[in-house]
Amino acid sequence: MRGGSALSAWLGLTRGASGRRSTRAFSGLRKLSDWWLIPDSYVGWSRRARAAAERRARRGGFDAMLSSSPPDSVHLAALAVHRRIGLPWVADFRDPWVGLHFRTPPSAWHRARHAALERAVLEGADVVLTASRTHMDGIAARGAERPRRVVHLPNGFEPEAAPSASAPAASGGRERFDLLFTGTLAQMPDAEVLLEALHDWFARHPEARRRVRARFAGPYETGYEDRAIALGLKGIVEFLGPRPHAESLALQRGAGVLLLWKPRNYPTMVPGKLYEYLDSGRPVLAVLPPGDEAGALVERAGGEVVAPGDRAALAARLERRYSAWKAGEAGPSARPAWLAEHTRERLAARLAGVLDELVGGRG
Repeated sequence: MRGGSALSAWLGLTRGASGRRSTRAFSGLRKLSDWWLIPDSYVGWSRRARAAAERRARRGGFDAMLSSSPPDSVHLAALAVHRRIGLPWVADFRDPWVGLHFRTPPSAWHRARHAALERAVLEGADVVLTASRTHMDGIAARGAERPRRVVHLPNGFEPEAAPSASAPAASGGRERFDLLFTGTLAQMPDAEVLLEALHDWFARHPEARRRVRARFAGPYETGYEDRAIALGLKGIVEFLGPRPHAESLALQRGAGVLLLWKPRNYPTMVPGKLYEYLDSGRPVLAVLPPGDEAGALVERAGGEVVAPGDRAALAARLERRYSAWKAGEAGPSARPAWLAEHTRERLAARLAGVLDELVGGRG
């Protein structure tokens, strides 16, 4: 279905191929979107998608329907089709309902509206899938509002994916110690904590400036770039912009340390990139709160976790990793055995089982 987010369309006109977007301008657009576009900026697309899906479903040939978010608008389209046609429906939440759990609703009315829409989806779907156990447990504890069935289907990775032959240099080898974050850089305060930690570390050990590089691969807001310059990190911190997936994998496999964080106060989110990070065999350093599900997975795989906002602890961990690298000590090189359960093939088989049970139970 053509079309998409109104915000994405605007960004496509303003940021070009570089992936840069103005923090100030986009923050204003985001606030307007929160006020007027419910549940998200894809709501206009959702109406067109609903009509197209209903026309196609009425022609037959389908046993079930799957909607996957974000954006959450896709579930509203599926809900309408489900109500009109009765096609068995699986609602898949790769992230919890964004307007409630990630963004702060601008008013009590907005909060109530988001909650009502989320409740309609949860109660209407035959099966609800979640990417984290924390989210699954929260839904299951909702009493009368919980869905008929909720299943934890985690994110995963594609082990056969190979880096492109034309991928950019992924590592400085023995000449440079690369820190790497892949993914969209927006509303991530711990990215700024990293920049401050680097500043503190280099103030104590200025010689490290020559060999350490921090690289961000993905779309980003300009506020992070401005902060890096203000801290004297120009030439050390590199904003690479969006990269093809194969190139991102190459960068991950060559990094000295892979950095992981997520929006704060979002315990139900387990970033999908975590599984690719672990597949790379490189050391992972996460900035996550105690008890966080994603943090527990990092530690289970032999990685390290520091608390959000703790720049001193983050600087200390980075310095220790750098010292080990200078001494020629190898970091992790093997995937944890349990990661095999997170390959796309295994997860697709689990999803197929859920769909078979749903359709078979209706037969």
